[in-house]
Amino acid sequence: MVSRVTTIAFEGIAAVPVDVQVMVAPGKVGMQIVGLPDKAVAESRERVQAALHASGLSMPPKKVTVNLAPADLPKEGSHYDLPIALGLMAALGAVPGDALADYVVLGELNLDGTIASVTGALPAAIGANGLGKGLICPHDSGPEAAWAGAEIDILAPRSLIAMANHFRGTQVLSRPEATRHAPSRELPDLADIKGQEGARRALEVAAAGGHNLLMVGPPGSGKSMLAQRLPSILPPLSARELLEVSMVQSVAGELAGGKLTDRRPFRAPHHSASMAAMVGGGLRVRPGEASLAHHGVLFLDEFPEFTPQVLDSLRQPLEAGECVIARANARVSYPARIQLVAAMNPCRCGMAGEPGHRCARGPRCQAEYQGRISGPLLDRIDLRIEVPAVSAQDLIRPGRAEASAAVAERVARARMLQRDRYEALGAAGVTNAHCSTALVEQVAAPDAAGLALLRDASDKLGFSARAYHRVLKVARTLADLDGIERVGRIHLAEAISYRMGSERMAQAA
Repeated sequence: MVSRVTTIAFEGIAAVPVDVQVMVAPGKVGMQIVGLPDKAVAESRERVQAALHASGLSMPPKKVTVNLAPADLPKEGSHYDLPIALGLMAALGAVPGDALADYVVLGELNLDGTIASVTGALPAAIGANGLGKGLICPHDSGPEAAWAGAEIDILAPRSLIAMANHFRGTQVLSRPEATRHAPSRELPDLADIKGQEGARRALEVAAAGGHNLLMVGPPGSGKSMLAQRLPSILPPLSARELLEVSMVQSVAGELAGGKLTDRRPFRAPHHSASMAAMVGGGLRVRPGEASLAHHGVLFLDEFPEFTPQVLDSLRQPLEAGECVIARANARVSYPARIQLVAAMNPCRCGMAGEPGHRCARGPRCQAEYQGRISGPLLDRIDLRIEVPAVSAQDLIRPGRAEASAAVAERVARARMLQRDRYEALGAAGVTNAHCSTALVEQVAAPDAAGLALLRDASDKLGFSARAYHRVLKVARTLADLDGIERVGRIHLAEAISYRMGSERMAQAA
């Protein structure tokens, strides 16, 4: 007799169905697991046997064969424990096999028969819903899985005994409730920033349109403070964005207690991060920092200190909105629609261009340091601003600057204009920074004076085609902040001013 249980294998955030087939037959006593399992799956044999023994069931004195089909799909992770155990229990008659046919099962077993939480419960629940089935998952993963929809039948037992009692009718498992983190009110506020009016304006523009931003200035000028306050003026995640972000976090094991939050991600990896840590990879191809910052902010402090290979690996995610990791036997894609914010010193000694300071190596120091960033990567950064050192007069000035709440209201109004515009054009869910080139030429067509300015600036500064369209996108955001339908000369002039620094750095690169 062969009992069958459905589980899943993860390919990125996609859940691929896996058929767990358990057969108990005469032969040499023992359990064999086949179907291209990795070490964690192969070791489930010992965990399943110990958990069944702790639950009052003994292994039959027969040959037990477990096949994970399709056999040519690699099986990785410990979430195969529970489907193997339930398949074996169905083969022994401890649970009805026909009841398991309506569920997708995943979970890790402890030696005492309790069920430990696993990663990926949310994409597994969405995959189960796509198959027309319910989900059986660990108790601690239940609140996370419940976000997949109220119509999905979800069972979240604490142990194998609770699972068996539920199917016998002696104990009824209630459906878990979706939980959400309480909104944080401790985000750093822009009111803490002294001076830096130009940088504050650029930060508002970046937030309003989702644009990439590079800040260049000496140590202590407030670049990191500004970046850390960007989340306080960004709008909350929409329902669709929340689901996408949470699926990536679920696969990476970043959802604490299964609670979701509509706060946009803010990731700030150290400059020693490897390429696998940045864009994803490793033995089991996990998402990297770029994917964990999906629909949020990826902040790279000390920008040139990252290795050139790691920085250039971000070029595809910035352009395509996804990280594709190719292996000899697999190709995995993770979403990575990020807003890149970077900060750097003007040179290695950090004080080039500051009054009263002279770089020991002269202009060569600045050119070599800024040349560590490739021109194609700089071409993908919409805003480049100088952040000068804060003077003593700025620090002792009485009163506080404009708070984040007031800036966030203007950003929200600009985002709403973008949402309505692109929904009407059939491109829902995009911002000015991420709309297509054909679309931006339609929505950001400048007036005659603006067109003449853009033509002259493009000829003098040598804009690439990408730079040309990104100037239009920034100008469209500036017009949205002003509540103006037509992009004018003043908007293009400010957008070009943000671009001029990047063109100088590209020449150094």
